[in-house]
Amino acid sequence: MTTQHPVSMRPQLHGLGVYAPGMPIEEVARRYGISRIIKLASNENPRGCSTRATEAVVREMQRASLYPEALGPELRAKIAAREQLSEEQVLIGNGSDELIRLLTRAYIEPGDEVVMADITFPRYPTNVRIEGGTVRTVPLKNGVHNLAAMLECMGSRTKMVFVCNPNNPTGTVVDHHQLLEFIQAVPENIMLVLDEAYIEYVTEEVLESARLLQNHPNLVILRTFSKIYGLAGLRIGYGLMHPDIAGALVRVKDAFNTSRVAQVAAFAALDDQAFVQACRLENAQERERVSRILLDKGWDVYPSQANFVMAKVQEDGMKWFQALLSKGIVIRAGQQLEADPQTLRITIGTPEENDFLLESINSLYQDGTFQLS
Repeated sequence: MTTQHPVSMRPQLHGLGVYAPGMPIEEVARRYGISRIIKLASNENPRGCSTRATEAVVREMQRASLYPEALGPELRAKIAAREQLSEEQVLIGNGSDELIRLLTRAYIEPGDEVVMADITFPRYPTNVRIEGGTVRTVPLKNGVHNLAAMLECMGSRTKMVFVCNPNNPTGTVVDHHQLLEFIQAVPENIMLVLDEAYIEYVTEEVLESARLLQNHPNLVILRTFSKIYGLAGLRIGYGLMHPDIAGALVRVKDAFNTSRVAQVAAFAALDDQAFVQACRLENAQERERVSRILLDKGWDVYPSQANFVMAKVQEDGMKWFQALLSKGIVIRAGQQLEADPQTLRITIGTPEENDFLLESINSLYQDGTFQLS
């Protein structure tokens, strides 16, 4: 029996949930004794990463005993050149997750309000609450950010607004004309964080958001190397922003927040746009195929532009999660994402992995009905 610790934690942490990542392959193997396991839970790139990135990591390991450069100047300069920005407008982070945390640490005070969609990436509200801010959510409209309602939700205490585009977990994108109008309408004293973690997967016309930074100093754009670039395990992302915002985040970040190997891997990955294009095309084809088949089965599938789909089923999503897990397929149920408990989020895998997923779903049908334990 344990007693309560004599040092009390901050009150903002009471009732705060712990982020639950997708179940690792190793854990599924131990629990179920299954040799063939397919992880379609964490929106990772099933094609891995560019061989250029792998080769860069191997070379850099010879210098692993040395601390990295704190701001990753070579990578920073490369990104700035690609986006036609100054280096002072680029900041490297330990994944875009860290940049979300740094933004709330640097700018959110107790009593500040932050507007975001319901549902969206759960790290937004978590970080806001840690800093004592108040979260104001606006329901999605047909699975898409309701930008008009979000504008109406902003008030005198609003400090920040998050727009995840494509949205996680629905995969939907905002019409680029509407998004431009929204950016133009957000008051300049409110920081607008546009999270584009999945933007490289989009095949529709998208807003060239980086071009707007000059006229909208309150805009912050987040990107990552975890998704289409396949470097999730190295934890590296970046933000595009006004130099003053970047300067504020540097004040609150860890001294060496990204590793040497992550920096060189990202640098090399940017040079292999043929790999990125191949991933985008294969993902689009498989996303359309998986969505079509699930729709044919009566599932309500959101029109995704990301590397995952979200579908609403008639049953409890956790039953589907457990049924597919027993077959060696790891997905995410809505309940695990703080979303509708009748929803599932499924990462788009390789064609072979998607075949196995669809065959497994079929095997759970009997006489036209789902047979879930």
